Amino acid sequence: MDRTTMAWINGLIGVVIFSASLPATRVAVMQFDPIFLTVARAAIAGVLALALLLAFRESRPARRDLASLTIVAFGVVVGFPLLTALALQHITSARSIVFIGLLPLATALFGVLRGGERPKPAFWAFSLAGSALVAGFALTQGAESSLAGDGLMLAAITVCGLGYAEGARLSRTLGGWQVISWALVLSLPVMAVLMALTLPESFAGIGTPAWLGLAYVSLFSMLIGFVFWYRGLAQGGIAAVGQLQLLQPFFGLALAATLLGEAVSPAMLAVTVAVIACVAGARRFAG
Repeated sequence: MDRTTMAWINGLIGVVIFSASLPATRVAVMQFDPIFLTVARAAIAGVLALALLLAFRESRPARRDLASLTIVAFGVVVGFPLLTALALQHITSARSIVFIGLLPLATALFGVLRGGERPKPAFWAFSLAGSALVAGFALTQGAESSLAGDGLMLAAITVCGLGYAEGARLSRTLGGWQVISWALVLSLPVMAVLMALTLPESFAGIGTPAWLGLAYVSLFSMLIGFVFWYRGLAQGGIAAVGQLQLLQPFFGLALAATLLGEAVSPAMLAVTVAVIACVAGARRFAG
């Protein structure tokens, strides 16, 4: 299997894993404080990442990589989880789909600024069209808006796009799972202290769904998903493979239909097909 195909397969696996992140966060933040949720998921993932690095006897990153790892940690370990957790106190996970539709554009823009990529003009046309389709579809679902929630989601998308692009650039030399692991370990001392300081007085009232949400975002959203995602971005290009994020809301809807028995409307299927066409077009003109 060639490198380009593997890039898209790895990217797709990452997107499928990430597709359940916002619903899981929404469930968890209903009973966990958003700051505790953010630092707890980072601390748990950080301990697991440290164990992986020690088990595989990975060499420490070079000093020149520390600034990039700090940017990754700021964007995807702290920034995006905290901002989305805060936002989901004001808006529904359905409303957040509007902003997830902007994430491929943010990733592509930072890919140009940080990764030196130069997609063709047609790429931007397909990317804009795909983002508009996702955002438009989400807006037609009747989700309520909130100035605070929307502002927090815009900030989350910005820092996440930066973290994705910076991590992908670094993955070309350091390796995909190593990048997210070192970023988590770099954050671990601070996250562990903050987790201890923000521990709830009692866990008696925390239900199983909230615990499952915390477990999912700690293990899958914070670590395993990035192993595939950064590898895919590094192999196939930040801007190109990043367009797969346009499918993330629809994977989430498909999971809801499969696991929860929710209906899938003809309009939903039509928009999904159109978004897939945009992703294919963006891939063709990415480089």
